[in-house]
Amino acid sequence: MMISSWRRRRAARREGKLQQQRNDNGEIELTVPRDFRCPISLDLMKDPVTLSTGITYDRENIEKWIEAGNFTCPLTNQVLRSLEPIPNHIIRKKIQDWCVENRSYGIERIPTPRVPVTSMEVSDILSKINVACMKQNGKGCLDLVLKIKSLAKESERNKRCVVSNGAGCALSEAFQAFSRASFDENVAVLEEILSALTIMFPLDVEAKGFLGSASAMRCLIWFLSSGDLSRRRNAVLGLRELVSTDERKINELSDMEGAIEALFKLIKDPICPTSTKASLLVIYKIITSSSTKEKRVKKLVNLGIVSLLLETLVDSERGICEKALGVLDGICNSEEGRQMACNNALSMPVLVKKILRVSNLTTDFSVSILWKLCKEKTEDDASVILEALQVGAFLKLLLLLQVGCVEETKDKASELLKILNLHRNKMECVDPMDNFKDLKRPF
Repeated sequence: MMISSWRRRRAARREGKLQQQRNDNGEIELTVPRDFRCPISLDLMKDPVTLSTGITYDRENIEKWIEAGNFTCPLTNQVLRSLEPIPNHIIRKKIQDWCVENRSYGIERIPTPRVPVTSMEVSDILSKINVACMKQNGKGCLDLVLKIKSLAKESERNKRCVVSNGAGCALSEAFQAFSRASFDENVAVLEEILSALTIMFPLDVEAKGFLGSASAMRCLIWFLSSGDLSRRRNAVLGLRELVSTDERKINELSDMEGAIEALFKLIKDPICPTSTKASLLVIYKIITSSSTKEKRVKKLVNLGIVSLLLETLVDSERGICEKALGVLDGICNSEEGRQMACNNALSMPVLVKKILRVSNLTTDFSVSILWKLCKEKTEDDASVILEALQVGAFLKLLLLLQVGCVEETKDKASELLKILNLHRNKMECVDPMDNFKDLKRPF
């Protein structure tokens, strides 16, 4: 009986089939045949590919190995004659058959992987897009953009291939070319190009040059001001990409008609957290750039940015909270901004509550804004200071100094404590809304 059992197991191993063994609990354990496992991860291969050395690996693992700068076979250490792995259809079919045979043990059949796109295929599509742009063939370009977008979204590997072959630059140039003509006539192709571009971010300098042209930026603002939600979202992501490193684009954007109003509207009527954060970041860049920022801040204050930011801060996620406080801090550099903040009933409760909550950055911004609002108040105009005391600012700032913070925030907190201390005799310092139970910093 024992000999028969041993022979059956040996035959199963020879045939590459499943080994079944019982563990200490009497449960059957499944052993994946060695030839079906990737030599790198030792996991069942989902997309087996063979290198020039004849060794088969799972595509995802071997591509990571090659992208890390390794040009040798991991198993044999031989130098690879080609960096293009070849799909091993025979092994893949055997693995699929093995999965089907053992589905009763919870093994799911691996899907047949799609053949990844090649650099030659990507280059060919991009060349055709360039030709379609020169001929102003919107329909032809639209079909090609949809194809390249579909390839990029198919897998992370395809996306890397598409991006590395210059798709971002080609699509940005196409966006510029069609934006020079009528927006209404080319709206379909422009919208699809922009949607594909968001997959290619971050863009290189040359691509940003095309997307940052006057006609392209006007088109982005037009999309931002009108159209469906996805179009507006993609437009603000495009603007965020442009202003992230180039101050000249910030100045050009802020001088364009309707830009600031469209960004404000996107915060007021949010589409999604991603677009809200992008809008806040673009506005922050606009109000903190070196030239003519006072004019921009005044426009935003007149639109009602202070009350909008405070309402947003009442209940928002970390990323939005940090960026909204950053914008409010920039707004409070102006006299108009400080006055609007002082007159808003939400200012002190919200700012004090954000100290030592959410993140270090929100604490730094909150203390900075409080310092700007309180430092110039006189004895006859101390309502803001008294309100800060009433909502527990004194206790929060004391605790902040004990917990620790960056030097600049520490200096502002110390100065704020001196200012608040002068008025403590006028009011009992209570903290009705925050008992420190949600502190994010360790003691």
